[in-house]
Amino acid sequence: MTATGIPPRLTTGPDATGTARSRPAPTGAARTGTGPVTSFSDTVAGYVEHHRGDRLLVRTLGGAPVTLELTPATSAQLLRNLGEPYQDVTGRMAEHLVPGALVFSYGPLYYGSPEGPRFQVDHIVVAGGPGTPLPGEAPGWWTGQLRRLAAFYRRSQFGEGPADFGQYRTELRGGGEKSAYGVQETDTISRLVYGMATTYLLTGEEEYLDIAERGCAYLHDHLRFHDPAEDVVHWYHGIEKHPLGERKLYASEFGDEHRSLPAYEQIYALVGLAQTYRITGDPVIRADIDGTVRLFERFYADPRLGGYYSHIDPVTFSPHADTLGPNRSRKNWNSTGDHAPAYLINLYLATGDERHLRMLEHAFDMIVEHMPERGGPGPFVNERFHADWTPDHGWGWQQNHAVVGHNLKIVWNLLRMQWTRPKREYRALAEELGARLPAVGRDAQRGGWYDLIEREPRDGRHAFARHDRKTWWQQEQAILAYLLLAAHTGDAGHLRHAREAAAFYNAFFLDHDAGAVHFTVLAQGIPYAVGNERLKGSHAMSMYHKAELCYLAETYERLLIQGEPLELWYRPRPDAALPGRRVLRVAPDLLPPGKVHLERVLVDGEPWPDFDADAMAVRLPDTAGRPTVRVRLRPGPAPVRKGTGR
Repeated sequence: MTATGIPPRLTTGPDATGTARSRPAPTGAARTGTGPVTSFSDTVAGYVEHHRGDRLLVRTLGGAPVTLELTPATSAQLLRNLGEPYQDVTGRMAEHLVPGALVFSYGPLYYGSPEGPRFQVDHIVVAGGPGTPLPGEAPGWWTGQLRRLAAFYRRSQFGEGPADFGQYRTELRGGGEKSAYGVQETDTISRLVYGMATTYLLTGEEEYLDIAERGCAYLHDHLRFHDPAEDVVHWYHGIEKHPLGERKLYASEFGDEHRSLPAYEQIYALVGLAQTYRITGDPVIRADIDGTVRLFERFYADPRLGGYYSHIDPVTFSPHADTLGPNRSRKNWNSTGDHAPAYLINLYLATGDERHLRMLEHAFDMIVEHMPERGGPGPFVNERFHADWTPDHGWGWQQNHAVVGHNLKIVWNLLRMQWTRPKREYRALAEELGARLPAVGRDAQRGGWYDLIEREPRDGRHAFARHDRKTWWQQEQAILAYLLLAAHTGDAGHLRHAREAAAFYNAFFLDHDAGAVHFTVLAQGIPYAVGNERLKGSHAMSMYHKAELCYLAETYERLLIQGEPLELWYRPRPDAALPGRRVLRVAPDLLPPGKVHLERVLVDGEPWPDFDADAMAVRLPDTAGRPTVRVRLRPGPAPVRKGTGR
């Protein structure tokens, strides 16, 4: 540490303890002060310790003290949500730069001056702190963000008129304009449907449910293939639109999966269907989901060694066909574990069907049995496997690299399952990963979570596999994983990780100029607008992960962290394929038993008494109409009620 309190240079990654490490200043000029001054710009995220004149002392997320130099040109703003105006506090910095405030500062770091390194601040974002809630702490933060996201994608895809999915396009430019790429991918349509259905679930705004239902119908009519001989459903990769017609794309068009039926494409075809089914009970949607689940069990499942193969041949439907090349007889995280968050948990929430619970249990059993590193307490799980579950560290782009978001996703989903089918192994792996990941996957200087990391350490650290950029969906997994770890354990450190991840995401990923969310930012938080990552709609990005974050962060914050109520909307059809005698199950997610109850139900705006508060289930009225069901959930034990139909 220098005499000024500024570390010579903070590395782009943390050390094994999660604390940002310092790197010696360059030799020559930087040490003697006799050469030219050099500089680079960087971000520091930290908690204010004290503010005196033009010096601001912060302690980074990893615990390193850093002195920041304020100048007459330094500007400051409050962190804002999508759709909110810029909130300048440059003239009132003293009111906000108080001990305990979480701030992001950006500016040049000078080397080579006689007095040593200087960190000059150009701009400060005050994320919150004493007297100012952090993102997500106040009710409605995530719901308001979801409204803005839905409005952006609705306008970008369909304009102001009715939602015509014939006009849908996978690729959207940064401002939401459609590119010349004329393909409609099944998975991205389904991801958009998920986002629209979820917006209705949290807001009750009917136009978004209408879009979701139109999207489900379009998928059924244009992109679904029903095999009557096998009685299974599978999904086309997409449709290529031409001025004079269209061409259906049966097998995958992407390099790693070319001419195969990848499990993850079939899985994500269901993400929007399952969320819409929860709201409406549509029997056609239910039949399509059931047919696809039969596809997984008959053609992707390994009945002998467990789990699901990652690819099958589009002609023979065999996972062992030579035509699959490097994907022959392979399994991976996506093919086995991604069933749960993409559709299976939502399907189980809607049905309560024991078959769906058994499928969930099998997927999580395979995760805890085969994915942890067996040679020692490595910080990451294995993600790709041969048929016998031997780890495959030579596959395609991944090689022996860890996807940080997949590891966080395993933590999050194991904890969801732990509340429904408790097992020591589930909780143990979730807590072990949750404890180890910050030291290797989190940026302890700037905030946020990295993308791809070498699984094996070199020179005492896990290096970046390619770059130190950060993607939007990995931040989602971190926020949800650590919110649930905090709810499970009561550990304030886990809640701090969730809060800091949410602050970074909201400070740097929200696009206040064009709308929606940036795909990728540089380590410093600057948007990375290159290639496909400049897009707001692409093969990888539609509305799913952003909407899922808003929905579940609002759910976890209100019900599990803040102890506040949550309201949701449902719109069951008169022919709804629901369990029992028209029983609508309204639990928002897999939650701790007995910790949340159904407090109130309104049917078409009128109080409705026939509900089970503990099971969070509503017995619907016998009506030929389509009621709007509004429910309020509240933490704590259910009160004793009379006439509830229990």
